[in-house]
Amino acid sequence: MNYRCCTFLLFLLFCFSTSIAQKQAVSSAQSQDKWPASLSWWKPNNLRVIQTNLPAYEAATLHPDSLLKDLTDFSANTLIINAGGIMAFYPTKLDFQYINPYMKPSMLGDVIKKCHQQGIRVMVRFDFSRVHESIFKQHPDWCYISPKGERIINTDMYVVSINAPYVQDRAFRIIEEVIDLYPVDGIFLNMPGYQVNNPYEGKYHGIDQNDYDKKRFAEYSKGLALPVEENKADPVFQKYQEFKKYTTSDWSQRLHKLVKSKNPQIAICTYMDQYVDIIRHESQTNSLPYWPYMSSDNVSNAVNSYPEHVISNASIQQISFQSRYNAVEPEETAIRLYENMANGSGLDVSLMGDLRGYEDERNFEVIKKVYALHKKNEPYFGKYISVANIAVIAPGTWPSGEAMQEYRGIQLMLKEAHIPFDIIEDAQIGNLPEKIKQYKLLVLPEITYLNDKSIQVLKQASQQGTHLIATNRTLFNDEKVLFELFGAKIINKDHEGSGFYLNPENKEVFKRFDKQKMLFWKFNLGLYDLSAADSRFLPILTKGRPGPPEIIGGHDPSGYYAMGVKNHNQSKSVILPINLGKLYYLHGYEQHKNILLDVIDHIFPEATQLIQTNAPARVEVILQKYIKNTPKKLLKKSEDGMILHLINLTGFSGNTYFEPLPVNNLTFRIRSDIRPSKLFSMVAERPLVFTWKDGFLEFTVNTLGAYEGIVIDK
Repeated sequence: MNYRCCTFLLFLLFCFSTSIAQKQAVSSAQSQDKWPASLSWWKPNNLRVIQTNLPAYEAATLHPDSLLKDLTDFSANTLIINAGGIMAFYPTKLDFQYINPYMKPSMLGDVIKKCHQQGIRVMVRFDFSRVHESIFKQHPDWCYISPKGERIINTDMYVVSINAPYVQDRAFRIIEEVIDLYPVDGIFLNMPGYQVNNPYEGKYHGIDQNDYDKKRFAEYSKGLALPVEENKADPVFQKYQEFKKYTTSDWSQRLHKLVKSKNPQIAICTYMDQYVDIIRHESQTNSLPYWPYMSSDNVSNAVNSYPEHVISNASIQQISFQSRYNAVEPEETAIRLYENMANGSGLDVSLMGDLRGYEDERNFEVIKKVYALHKKNEPYFGKYISVANIAVIAPGTWPSGEAMQEYRGIQLMLKEAHIPFDIIEDAQIGNLPEKIKQYKLLVLPEITYLNDKSIQVLKQASQQGTHLIATNRTLFNDEKVLFELFGAKIINKDHEGSGFYLNPENKEVFKRFDKQKMLFWKFNLGLYDLSAADSRFLPILTKGRPGPPEIIGGHDPSGYYAMGVKNHNQSKSVILPINLGKLYYLHGYEQHKNILLDVIDHIFPEATQLIQTNAPARVEVILQKYIKNTPKKLLKKSEDGMILHLINLTGFSGNTYFEPLPVNNLTFRIRSDIRPSKLFSMVAERPLVFTWKDGFLEFTVNTLGAYEGIVIDK
């Protein structure tokens, strides 16, 4: 036997033994170790949730045994099922709660009992946003009324007022009744807070003018009248915004006190962050253009903004509220779930009703596959430490409108360039000062307002070496801070840029533009006085002459620039008062992405050195440090290695999700301070050959299907 043959056989033996050892390690971690009884059951962050959003009539046909079998087949470990609020799915004795006419008295109790026998947790769903018409007729004062005197009605359900007795008192009595009747593991609150829209019909109705709201706001504001329109420039409306936060927080605190007095091990789950154990978010497809990074967006925002919480991001299977019985494409569901895992959430799918007789089962095999992968490799999910040196600031938890477009466009640029970044909600900057200061670069896309506490954190980070990039109308309402940080004064923040051009004349900065002299523009092109900045780039060329080819031209320097750089002691702050992200998000011309990439190279060139790869732009690359998520490692703070998540988005065409194309021979060069002991593939279930030299790890992924997880062990 020659030397090469012998070496090859030894390698095969190594591969086989390592694969067996890995399987045994995972199996041992799952079967032998037990979490301490004192640890809240949701804390391990290993949720695999299935929500059955039951229509009323399915309460008559749902069978606990078949439901349990389906949950087991899906590898689910947590169920969310209807209990009360809009209607009771159990035999309530409270006369202010409408009873589902299809309700079977034993159904909910049997489901909980049988799930517990198989180790499946049960969270029960409440929705206190509406009451049945029969309740409304008895208590019209409990319900919403618009400035025009309108109610918000869905068939025979009426939207309630948060400050009226139903929410302030009766809701607590409903929850208490369910907790006293059933050994629930958690409660999930759907549609909490103030309701001013009819989301099922897409109609806005206005600020609630219920008498209870008027009275409570007057008490809170010391005599002010409730505003009738949402006007951010109105100080009364600003006071009303404070009032809403106060009343919502007060209600949540009272709920927390009630639930935990009954049983501290009951989890509270909803879409808000205060006084809850599990923050829920949603990936849904209800507008164009489709956003394939929605789960990464949601989860990264939540885990970095609220690091003490467990996050559960639900893949909403319905296409829209008007089309609930048609699911999104299976390929989209797969992307959502893989992104959940890669960013630090468990798995969560919200389905319309029982899994038996389901109207659109195309996603079932995908859900089973991803849930089974998570279950098999559970120790490698849910306990991550970010490697990112960059944070993108999000305009809220649920961004919308032009701010959302700017924010998503910036994300898209970084994702396609494989530059790691975290996401942090703008309102949380002031609450995370030490975390913020650890980043080398903060990107603020259309972050128009920050409170004083957040501004102070931003300034301190800048002084200590954190670079800043701000786009479009960021901080336009604080001219003093805008000038101090960026050397910028606003002349016209809302200048229509269609027909104008930018000139990337400085090729030392704009190295990606060696063959271009003029970059077209569209959307907002702010005109700022940047004379106090230390350097200016991207001269703005005027609109020129419209018309046939014979007469066009005349694009002359306007005297304005689209980029200014302010030098600080240890950092640089860049202002780009232009709709850079929105333009790329909606139109996708790479020249606009290259503006941002060249700016990053100019002020923070190390950004591209963490991950170097030939992976296509449509392969999402997410690198995390990980701590094994097992009981033995419960108190450990230092990482056990890294995990490289690869999510294949090549099947996404913009308007359609197809099967992803297999991608071959992906090479990676990753910064690693230590030489790993081994690399292995979660999907292929085999080790990978690698080299490590001078602080960089190099390896090749031969074939990528829909997903791959490369574990890099210390």
